[in-house]
Amino acid sequence: MKLRDVIDRKVAAWAVYDWANSAFALSIMAVLYPLFLGSYWSVGASGAEVTARLAWITAGANLVVSLLAPIFGTIADAGGYRKRFLVGLALIGAIGTISLAFVGEGMWVLALGLYLIASVGFYSSNVFYDSLLVDATKPRYFDFVSSLGFSLGYLGGATLLAVHVWMLTSPSTFGLDSATQAMKFAFMSVGVWWVLFLTPLIRWVPETKRVRVVAGSVIRSAYRELRSTITHVRQYRNIVVFLAAYWMYVGGVFTVIFMAANFGQRLGFEQTDLVKALMITNFVGFPATFLYGFLGHHFGPKAGLYLALVVYAVVSSLAAFMTTIGEFYVLAIVIGCVQGGVQGLSRSYYASLIPANAPGEFFGFYNMVTKFSHVLGPVLVGLAATFTEEPKYVLLALVPLFVFGGLLLGLVREKNV
Repeated sequence: MKLRDVIDRKVAAWAVYDWANSAFALSIMAVLYPLFLGSYWSVGASGAEVTARLAWITAGANLVVSLLAPIFGTIADAGGYRKRFLVGLALIGAIGTISLAFVGEGMWVLALGLYLIASVGFYSSNVFYDSLLVDATKPRYFDFVSSLGFSLGYLGGATLLAVHVWMLTSPSTFGLDSATQAMKFAFMSVGVWWVLFLTPLIRWVPETKRVRVVAGSVIRSAYRELRSTITHVRQYRNIVVFLAAYWMYVGGVFTVIFMAANFGQRLGFEQTDLVKALMITNFVGFPATFLYGFLGHHFGPKAGLYLALVVYAVVSSLAAFMTTIGEFYVLAIVIGCVQGGVQGLSRSYYASLIPANAPGEFFGFYNMVTKFSHVLGPVLVGLAATFTEEPKYVLLALVPLFVFGGLLLGLVREKNV
């Protein structure tokens, strides 16, 4: 495989959207929002209360998206409007993110509400972004191009987060009065960054018009299509088995991502150290995820997925014994080596299994499964925070998700039957 034969303008434009929206995934979801929720918006609340609030609002956002995904997928396929929905939902997410900068101290209810809106925009736009993979490149390059997107996402997210770290440690350099003001400015910068790097996709990524007739109410039709999709999925053994495995392991992957900052905060680590560690995760993730694309192309995506799941199971177990910031840095580096790979190869593997004539429908279902899995992890976290003050049990509870997810993945055959 020669890179010049794979990476053309439309592939680059598609992958750059990962650069755009990963700023939200990293700076907001993984770092700034959890930290600011605990130190500013929830001032006076206990660590367990903050964890529970973060877990339940994250679960709520994913539940909303899981219910909307079938509707969005049906609408997009019916009218060939996947790009339009992507743009609209991305703008909703960006505006919600910018609005967080204007939420005052102690206003945790408003902060949760705006985060819910921004998260729904982020997650829902990915329904349409993922489905455009089949328009951006050929099936034989799905593994590489999908991983390329995630690798650029890690680089872009880490680049902007590096600026945020600079702002937080030296606000005066940017003409800001305090770290709090720098944090608020960081929220605004993520929204602007998101919209700016959305434009290449709008201009250069084509959208194949697979127009489908929708009879009657769009919502009724959407869930009628969902029932039809489930029926179709059941006809593809590989898809059923893969989605069952994916539902388990990606719930664990997501929970590790969104709990890392809160986990470190509850262990007493400094805020700047936590931000730096998560920034390192993403800088490591850029070349690692890129290499995962080659691994998937040459050895198949399952090999890369197995490796990642073993790493996650081991790290989640060892994290229970973590006591120093140095150990947290090691964990961040190790997770950075596999985090993007498991996401990129999962997306490309699924793209290789589904029928080519209904990407919106099947990726809508894929994202619905994704969001249901993202509900699973935060619910476990919320329950753990409700019944115990000990944070280590949160990550230990994730180990079975990686183990059983990997076992199910082994049952996926090379071809549909």
